[in-house]
Amino acid sequence: MEYIARKIPEGKKLLFMATCICDAFFDETAKAAVETLEYLGCEVDFPEGQTCCGQPAFNGGDWKASRKVVRHTLEVFKGVAPVVAPSGSCTAMLLHGAPLEFEEEEDLGKVQDLAGRSWELADYIVNCLGITEWKGSFPHKIAFHRSCHSRGSGSVAAARQLLSSINGLELVEFGEENQCCGFGGTFSVSFPNISAAMGQLKIDHVAATQPDFLVSADMGCLLHLGGIIDKAGKNLPRLHLAQILRDSLKNGGLL
Repeated sequence: MEYIARKIPEGKKLLFMATCICDAFFDETAKAAVETLEYLGCEVDFPEGQTCCGQPAFNGGDWKASRKVVRHTLEVFKGVAPVVAPSGSCTAMLLHGAPLEFEEEEDLGKVQDLAGRSWELADYIVNCLGITEWKGSFPHKIAFHRSCHSRGSGSVAAARQLLSSINGLELVEFGEENQCCGFGGTFSVSFPNISAAMGQLKIDHVAATQPDFLVSADMGCLLHLGGIIDKAGKNLPRLHLAQILRDSLKNGGLL
């Protein structure tokens, strides 16, 4: 199944999906994303009842449990406003995973509607709001990890476009950029040795460029790679894309 085509919404009112991984580990990412969106003039609504996109159960093959979570998400994020998440992974679940597991369900139409309103943060900024250059300053060398789940949408191109336009930021290339970090959600639990080896290979390629920060638009990847880095006692700070966007504005005196 292809990713569902999305319509460009009118206005700047949106529903913010903080994601369960923000809630558990990356609260600063959610804060940075909201501050960035509000700087752009967006009216950000945070539905209090939100929980998870349903991806963990979906990836684990328990589609019945996943559909239960998705149905809750449908209710929480009902309406016509776009749903924006600082996560390529969660957005991919709404764009692709949920429509796939609902193909023979009566709620398919509602799921497809939600998919058509779902956007990853950078994708929304560039392809919804039409912002192609980012103001501010971030005088550091960064390596940007493109996650597997951000493929098939405009997320990777949008993120690189914004990062490349920031004053003072040097976006470095590294070996095997398109390779998976090895996390894969439940894959890392089922196949920990393979997962860790894939993560280490990614880190070795990144470290060879000696960046100041490792950056991604997916927190699962940052969590996985960060665990390997910290366990080895290495010094490679990690930031989410939202933090780069927010902090560059602060550095430039714009926020």
